[in-house]
Amino acid sequence: MLWPFNHFRKSRVPLRGTIEAIYGMIVTQAREPLFYRDLGVPDTVEGRFDLVVLHLWMVLHRMRAVEGGTVLCQALFDRFCEDMDANLREMGVGDLTVPKRMQAFGEAFYGRTAAYDLAVADSREALGQALCKNILDGGQIENARRLAYYTEAATEALAGLDDATIKRASWRFPSPARVGVQQ
Repeated sequence: MLWPFNHFRKSRVPLRGTIEAIYGMIVTQAREPLFYRDLGVPDTVEGRFDLVVLHLWMVLHRMRAVEGGTVLCQALFDRFCEDMDANLREMGVGDLTVPKRMQAFGEAFYGRTAAYDLAVADSREALGQALCKNILDGGQIENARRLAYYTEAATEALAGLDDATIKRASWRFPSPARVGVQQ
């Protein structure tokens, strides 16, 4: 049976295709080999999770300023949670353990994004320190500084896009190689 009021909801909920496209860009960028090869991000489940969270944070930060951004942000965050749940199940995590692991993902997400919000308001060095702690396990400060430089460049690129471009998912993250990450 269809819910009779779904047509009201459709006007407020972003198109699934748009959210899929944006989330796909986030995951694709988080898989960029340069992060792992040149910046020392651990090529592990945790390392990949941390890069997805970093890119998701950048996009959510930009989407807040878009008209209807709250709905877009929620839909994108919901897609992230669906993906994390599906990944856990694919890795063989049992049904009884999934909620606990999802809670841990949520705590990690909120902890990291709060640290990035504070750091980006402070300085590139503070952002580098936060990235070093959260992504590079407290080591490799030079790589963390390079990752902070990339993060600033990507955030600025997103900020330079008009709202319609963001909403249409017709943009790309800058290449880490093009923003000087390889230096």
